[in-house]
Amino acid sequence: MVTAGWASAEAGASPRGLDDPAKKDLAMRLVSSAENSSLDWEAQYGYIEDIGDGRGYTGGVIGFCSGTGDMLALVELYTERVPDNVLAGYLPALRAVNGSGSHTGLDPGFPAAWRTAAGTSAFRRAQRDERDRGYFDPAVARAKRDCLGTLGQFVYYDAMVMHGPGTDALSFGGIRERARQHAVTPADGGDETTYLNAFLDARVRAMKQEAAHSEVSRVETAQRVFLREGNLGLATPLKWKVYGDSYEID
Repeated sequence: MVTAGWASAEAGASPRGLDDPAKKDLAMRLVSSAENSSLDWEAQYGYIEDIGDGRGYTGGVIGFCSGTGDMLALVELYTERVPDNVLAGYLPALRAVNGSGSHTGLDPGFPAAWRTAAGTSAFRRAQRDERDRGYFDPAVARAKRDCLGTLGQFVYYDAMVMHGPGTDALSFGGIRERARQHAVTPADGGDETTYLNAFLDARVRAMKQEAAHSEVSRVETAQRVFLREGNLGLATPLKWKVYGDSYEID
């Protein structure tokens, strides 16, 4: 059943929500402002570095990590489509370092190979597809089941990108469960703004428990601002700050 909260959330926004192509591009630009200090998310295919968060190498348009399994899944997908590629030889090493911050078997050549692969349309497509399979599609689907509008769908997506789709206390599933202990989702008859504030509170709590994520401006001076403005449809223009830098989309 479609609730009144869902209808009001989508007023003035595409009925499709965040999966509308224009809104999806907006979501990628918002995430890129936090992940890469740039609105040009399509310039990030070749990005790769170890940011010191214990997850090994971080790379690409969504921050795939060698220590969390999603970079491995990406390279496996790419190799399934293009068997003879510059990253295929690193698959054994990626499997071995999964779950750790180790570079064993990846250094020194892996970053250069990644950047070379990023020059191909097949690898760029694989990044988009794995991003959607692992993060975007599950986040939007879960948000729609909770009867959240476009902003809420983005809130879920950004949380899943940073924290992963797991169920422990510091992953997306645990954050959502903690939020539901303090507020009711619109699907269950709750107020959307109240629930999203509870979710953001739960996310900030999780972020502060990890040193690499303890800077919470991507929530407090971005998503919380949109929520405070009542912009549940994530309508443009948007103005926000991340890590002290100001951004604007008309």
